[in-house]
Amino acid sequence: MAQSFDLFINFDGNCREAVNFYAEVFHTKSEGLMTYGDAPPSEGYVTPEEDKDRILYCSLLIFGCNVMFCDCPPGNGFIKGNNICPTIGSDDKEEISRIFNALKQGGQVEMELQQTFWSDLYGMVADRYGIIWQLSHFKPQ
Repeated sequence: MAQSFDLFINFDGNCREAVNFYAEVFHTKSEGLMTYGDAPPSEGYVTPEEDKDRILYCSLLIFGCNVMFCDCPPGNGFIKGNNICPTIGSDDKEEISRIFNALKQGGQVEMELQQTFWSDLYGMVADRYGIIWQLSHFKPQ
């Protein structure tokens, strides 16, 4: 079974600047940069023009750890200092579901497990301690 543990850091419009800074500090290069304007349309949602250059996804490999970055959509509850969440990936859908269901006990579901354009099964849950976890299925390689 393939698994991963990564970090996801959210920003409020200055993600590109932060990624460039961290890439310089850690002597690495950004990978997979995608803006909200690059994303495929989703059911009934159109990205506002002013948000199209915000970063939807980007990653850096820092000391062997995949660190992912994005700009939160405006009005999405960004809180500076509380904008880092652990991210679990697995090629086992049952394991993703098991972990999600365990974490939601006494917590709060932020996004139910569902299919997205980047994952067959993805969800977000705040555990009973207020830590927001992202869980994602990826296909075996």
